[in-house]
Amino acid sequence: MGFINSKDFSHARADKIGVLLTNLGTPDEANPKALKRYLKQFLSDPRVVEVPRLLWWFILNGVILNIRPRRSAKAYQTVFTDQGSPLLFHTVSQTKAVAAELATRGYPDLVVDFAMRYGNPSFQSVLERMMQQGVRKLIVLPLYPQYSASTSASSFDELARDFMQRRWLPELRFISHYHDYPAYIAACANRIREHWQQHGQADKLLFSYHGIPKRYLMNGDPYHCECYKTSRLIAEALQLKPEQYVTTFQSRFGREEWLKPYTDETLKALPAQGVSSVQVFCPGFSADCLETIEEIGEENKEYFEHAGGKRYEYISALNDRPDHIQALSQLIIDNLQGWQLTADPERLARAQQLNPQEVQ
Repeated sequence: MGFINSKDFSHARADKIGVLLTNLGTPDEANPKALKRYLKQFLSDPRVVEVPRLLWWFILNGVILNIRPRRSAKAYQTVFTDQGSPLLFHTVSQTKAVAAELATRGYPDLVVDFAMRYGNPSFQSVLERMMQQGVRKLIVLPLYPQYSASTSASSFDELARDFMQRRWLPELRFISHYHDYPAYIAACANRIREHWQQHGQADKLLFSYHGIPKRYLMNGDPYHCECYKTSRLIAEALQLKPEQYVTTFQSRFGREEWLKPYTDETLKALPAQGVSSVQVFCPGFSADCLETIEEIGEENKEYFEHAGGKRYEYISALNDRPDHIQALSQLIIDNLQGWQLTADPERLARAQQLNPQEVQ
């Protein structure tokens, strides 16, 4: 078995610390061909769909990939811009902002980059670039505040697959969740307050999270509990009473039961309960994407208004807001403790003995 080696390696080169931000991913283009490629990678992940592999292969390749790409392409066409998909350009902006924030806080030499779990830029391509830049200590921050095996653990799987092929592995710190991190909670509360200052407060604030099958919860996945804790902490920061907000779950797929209450069914029922105005915020999404812009911003708005609701507002994700960038940067700094950025004197000395030309 061959391993991935370091090109133009020099023992005299000082080690670097890398920061890798990761997110779910996005198709390269909003057309059926690109969607089929993206969905095949996404839905083939056993962390995402926990169904016997042989059975799922026939369902995925025989049914889903022949129907869903065209339908999904139409949805993506409504959110793609000249910059590409929202998730991609927001993640690019977040990465640049985090690098700048870390530099202002005294960490100008960090190698900061991002990768997508599915699609591009891939983990493999970005990790290769970082390793070739001399990264020997790596912090990985998946931009999923709440841990789930289908998101955070899947990211770790992909990271491990790459490391299994490398000759020299970096020291690794993996931030698996930050659902109750105070600075993140404060940023969420600030975003909602700003919306209230501009538009006023609605009858009900709805916290909508991406759903997962209930079976995952029963098998020990903590995602459900972490979502509820996030909602509670934000509500406490906003001084909301229990009856003023609700936690729901969106984007279910297939026929089995998913985490409840469902976002769409809740919005359809609220007008009959006397709720004429609602505002929706998605604390589990670090950046706006198809699921927030199209599903929450448009589709679920129609459900609410068709059921008799009068006022519906989607409160955008944190994206590259300064307080969000500061929260992510502080989280990274917290996990940098004990790591040094200076070169190893002993290794430099040995490099001098091995090849004097390497050390100037």
